[in-house]
Amino acid sequence: MELLHALILGQGEPLIILHGFLGMGDNWKSLANKFAENYEVHLVDQRNHGRSFHDEDFSYEHMADDLLNYLDHHNLDRIYLLGHSMGGKTAMLFAVEHPDRLHKLIVADIAPKFYPPHHQYILDALNDVDFELVSSRNEIDKIFKKYIPEMGIRQFLLKNVYRKERNHLAYRFNLEVLEDNIDEIGVALPPRSQYEGPALFLKGALSGYITEQDEILIHAHFPNSEVISISNAGHWLHAENPDAFYLNVVKFLKNK
Repeated sequence: MELLHALILGQGEPLIILHGFLGMGDNWKSLANKFAENYEVHLVDQRNHGRSFHDEDFSYEHMADDLLNYLDHHNLDRIYLLGHSMGGKTAMLFAVEHPDRLHKLIVADIAPKFYPPHHQYILDALNDVDFELVSSRNEIDKIFKKYIPEMGIRQFLLKNVYRKERNHLAYRFNLEVLEDNIDEIGVALPPRSQYEGPALFLKGALSGYITEQDEILIHAHFPNSEVISISNAGHWLHAENPDAFYLNVVKFLKNK
């Protein structure tokens, strides 16, 4: 089984961070440097993302198995696990399947429910880029701008552009497989599955990903959970209000 790529920072008890759809561990570098003052932080790239391997199989079951393989490889018996969006779904499934491997679970702006596909305009933008015709990020950004007015989302996507060869740019993520499996991104946590350990759900106050109704479902799957709203932040709450995000996570981690 192939091993996930990760950047490891700091020393202490292990804190694993799982990024969202079309992201990579590197998106979390600023916050990870702060967490690394007290923890050994693992910024993991999930399959078909970042510098991790590409594979035609793509589901939360596969991603949970990848994480288990990663922990076993690095001899990490029990961890703190933090996941955002798609990474939060992986983290939730891992928690219900392997509760003995977790101290605590933190989920950022995602609920255990089904979400219908809603990334089409981003996929349209990504597909409109012909890497045979573009040679700079500026050119790619101009194409993205036709579909994506938000500069923050464009910058987030542009982090995935790298120089594959001297005169050839490419995406780090496996766009073809992710697009073919787009329905997998919204899959719900299996019914009646539970993780009884401590869990913290952080939601962006300006995001619609976790509703009051969803909080009922969260407590059904995670009976020992707390839901906290992060002010002045949408779905990318860790980037939009990093100080509040950091303080809430650290408080939760330190509580006995």
